Amino acid sequence: MIYLMDFLANITFSAFGFTWRTLPLFFIFSLMLLHHFSESQYEAGTDEAGRGCIAGPVTAAAVILPPDFANEILNDSKQLSAKNRYALRSIIEEQALSYGVTHLHEDVIEELNILHAAIKAMHESVHQLRPIPDFLIVDGNKFTPIPSIPHQCIIKGDAKYLSLAAASVLAKTYRDDYMNQIHEEFPMYNWKKNKGYPTQEHRAAILEYGPCKYHRKSFKLLPDQLKLEL
Repeated sequence: MIYLMDFLANITFSAFGFTWRTLPLFFIFSLMLLHHFSESQYEAGTDEAGRGCIAGPVTAAAVILPPDFANEILNDSKQLSAKNRYALRSIIEEQALSYGVTHLHEDVIEELNILHAAIKAMHESVHQLRPIPDFLIVDGNKFTPIPSIPHQCIIKGDAKYLSLAAASVLAKTYRDDYMNQIHEEFPMYNWKKNKGYPTQEHRAAILEYGPCKYHRKSFKLLPDQLKLEL
């Protein structure tokens, strides 16, 4: 935390002529992630990755961090470089009181739909935690309650709370590892790069080679989609 404060103190906004040191402390600390939503001793955060993909699993993670956990870099995984995500994953796995990760594959996604598959993956990740959390925060606005564990949904919570940011990092990196693995089986889709998201390159490959067993059957590839660059 000291290094971050020193860094902020030396940033000058030339257009306005002030530094971070002259800003109110409440403004500076409002930019930092909070540790807990509740006063619970074992508060867990859970998040998912892969809901917007057309291939591969939806992956969820749940994390309980120790009360004294601190990290100046940890944030929503989408705001981090791949290098930082993997560096943070090692830190989270080493320092977390407990964590769980779950992949749910195409057959489950097709059976339940992507929203309910994502919620099921979060449930299964939470059930891996020991100790059992006494409070749960969930990234997003939809969740099915877990009996005996009160929860709170928080929109964009992975950019607000450390345990949600940690869960987002684990979900993203574990899913990326899986997509890199199945890329070797079907390199024409370039999953090592697009991770199963519907990029123009990915959609063009589906049009040329057809879908494979890892594609979600519910997606529809329309000719007009090939004109879109996501």
